[in-house]
Amino acid sequence: QVQLVEFGGGLVQAGGSLRLSCAASGNIFIISTMGWYRQAPGKQREWVATITRDVDTNYADSVKGRFTIARDNAKNTVYLQMDSLKPEDTAVYYCNAVLRGSGRMYDNYWGQGTQVTVSS
Repeated sequence: QVQLVEFGGGLVQAGGSLRLSCAASGNIFIISTMGWYRQAPGKQREWVATITRDVDTNYADSVKGRFTIARDNAKNTVYLQMDSLKPEDTAVYYCNAVLRGSGRMYDNYWGQGTQVTVSS
């Protein structure tokens, strides 16, 4: 069984910074792409950033230049450094991983989410 656990959410003033982390554990053979998504109240979940195993990164236009995604393959962990935070960044942030466990297929896994609140 595979589990993704996020850490690092909280309350911060506009212009501040937060760092999220997400550790994958369990029966993991290899992790392909890891990423972050977010869901604000009353809105659909949206993609924030992804990083491949080869450390190729992509960002949503709304966070480009402010957020930085990174990963530690040895620790099966992905990070999201969020700088210059805005009130519109307020959301529950979810970690995502595409990985292969004991089987031959890659599956999609999600963390439980961590709340990020940015006050104006």
